[in-house]
Amino acid sequence: MGSPEIHQFAGALSGQHARKGIFITTSSFSKEAHKFVAGVDTKIVLVDGKQLAEFMIDHDVGVSTTFVYNVKHVDSDFFAEE
Repeated sequence: MGSPEIHQFAGALSGQHARKGIFITTSSFSKEAHKFVAGVDTKIVLVDGKQLAEFMIDHDVGVSTTFVYNVKHVDSDFFAEE
């Protein structure tokens, strides 16, 4: 995702007197987009596809569990003599 879209978004935020906004894409942001966001007064959070997928997994949104793995360790107290 390039900086022209982010410029338009920043302009829309400014037009609404908003101080912050979040821009989400399923792809990724260009270096120019990150550079632009770092240089403006309005707080703009960029969430790319990878971060979006992580948020979805972390918060169980639009995902389902396929497998559950049990991780076991040896309980040494079980084997200790009393």
